[in-house]
Amino acid sequence: MSIIKAVLFDLDDTLWPIVPVIKRAENVLYDWLATHAPAVAASVTIDSMRERRQALMASDPVYQIDLRRLRRAVLLEAFERAGQDPALVDHAMDVFSRARNEVTPFDDVLPMLDSLQGRVAVGSISNGVADLQAIGLAHLFQVSVAAHHIGCAKPDATIFHAACDAIGVLPQEAVYIGDDPVLDVEGAQKAGLSGIWMNRGLEPARHLPGHVRPDAVCTSLYELDQWLKERTVKL
Repeated sequence: MSIIKAVLFDLDDTLWPIVPVIKRAENVLYDWLATHAPAVAASVTIDSMRERRQALMASDPVYQIDLRRLRRAVLLEAFERAGQDPALVDHAMDVFSRARNEVTPFDDVLPMLDSLQGRVAVGSISNGVADLQAIGLAHLFQVSVAAHHIGCAKPDATIFHAACDAIGVLPQEAVYIGDDPVLDVEGAQKAGLSGIWMNRGLEPARHLPGHVRPDAVCTSLYELDQWLKERTVKL
């Protein structure tokens, strides 16, 4: 077993629950639309915009990589149909982004990230648009790689290798932790990293496919720390 020199994290549903954050951010955005672009608010609902985003993702792969671009495209369509000033779309996106980055990390996140400082390099790989700087955690990560910056998304090996290159380790010297068995665990393993499944028991529940064999299954980051120590990994 190679010496682990880097611990790389997924973000949404691994370091904080994302479903309540997105629901709140969409409500905040809709309230803003009702005040600043009432014709748009009258012509769409949160559900109809979500359905439109799903349709666009199915029709154009670029939107699977850049979720901010996807959300903006749907808003722009709504503004144009309602005859509202499209210049307001960027203001609307700022409103959504601020609310989307108001996350509450799980209780084990800050202690674990603090514990890893100086022991290993710490990074993140995400298909989402979380902004660690806005969230206030950027100082705890040496590298943050996002799909919309790289131009490819998990489980593509390219995004895992980009993170390893940026942090200065070989894939076999890194471990990746995430909540999605296929995107995170299988994707990492196929890219040459160790892959750990973070199963916090969130709803909707994720299930481990029979063909995916994580290097470990953890329900908390404390269990991850124990997994590292038990394997006498030099940190």
